[in-house]
Amino acid sequence: MTQHEANDTATAPAPDGTAARPAGPDGRTTVVVITHNRREELLRTLRSLRELPERPPVIVTDNGSTDGTAEAVAREFPEVRLLRPGRNLGAVGRNLAVHFAATPYVAFCDDDTWWDPGALRRAADVLDTRPRLAAVTARIVVEPAGTEDPVVAELRDSPLSGPDWLPGPALGSFLAAATVLRTDAFRAAGGFHPGLWLGGEEELLATDLMERGWWLAYDEALTIHHAASTARDSTQRRVLGLRNTLWFTWLRRPAVSALRRTAYLARTVPHDLASVRAFGHACAGLPWVLRQRVAVSAATEARIVALEAARRGSSARRYVG
Repeated sequence: MTQHEANDTATAPAPDGTAARPAGPDGRTTVVVITHNRREELLRTLRSLRELPERPPVIVTDNGSTDGTAEAVAREFPEVRLLRPGRNLGAVGRNLAVHFAATPYVAFCDDDTWWDPGALRRAADVLDTRPRLAAVTARIVVEPAGTEDPVVAELRDSPLSGPDWLPGPALGSFLAAATVLRTDAFRAAGGFHPGLWLGGEEELLATDLMERGWWLAYDEALTIHHAASTARDSTQRRVLGLRNTLWFTWLRRPAVSALRRTAYLARTVPHDLASVRAFGHACAGLPWVLRQRVAVSAATEARIVALEAARRGSSARRYVG
């Protein structure tokens, strides 16, 4: 028997420690990947996904790459469903992919992250047995060092309380590069907002899920690996992150909280050109933001306030001050 065959016939314990589930192919989860001009990173990720014992279906949205990404995927991974919208949709590329998903769960994965063997099975088992859980976020390991991402401590020490049946700490948001979501919940909440495009886009969707009565949680037993791409503009990422933090604040926070949060950000973010650009872009979007503004309930706002206090000292969120 080969090692690959042995992996297929092994068993994995269920989340509650009872019945074991065969550790072969598992068709409950579709992996969704968005990419833009990161051909080599994406191909590495797809190779890793191909080797998973779950053998999940994979959908890739190529956000208008010009480096031959789509052609390489079509050539080397014919089993992958490749979507080519012809332009950079940002996070909405995930919405497009989820539209084509035929499984109860979707696992988001960036082009520079990949799931650990068995993690998708564990996540599906967790979601199967917890019908009010919308999303479960994994522990993130930074490669090649093999160390935990600094944000993991924040997830593990979440100040939010939740029901005893959660697999780990309750969360107020999630990380799109490291989370498995219930497909129906994602669709019902509208997916990622097209106005935010990319950069901290998860917070708005997570809040809308909580407003609908869904729970989000961290699960220490899930692992995803992240080898940060060098093809990134860190300054632009900070501009988008801060802009989207402001838009989220104005879209969903009660008026007093929104004013207080805006003032705090203006006082604490680096006083540089990037921050000026972020505030400028955010103010330019005020007309559509105010048209779409719907303040959250007091219960959801209380969770946001608790998270806000816990994040002030986070080294993983420097881009928002």
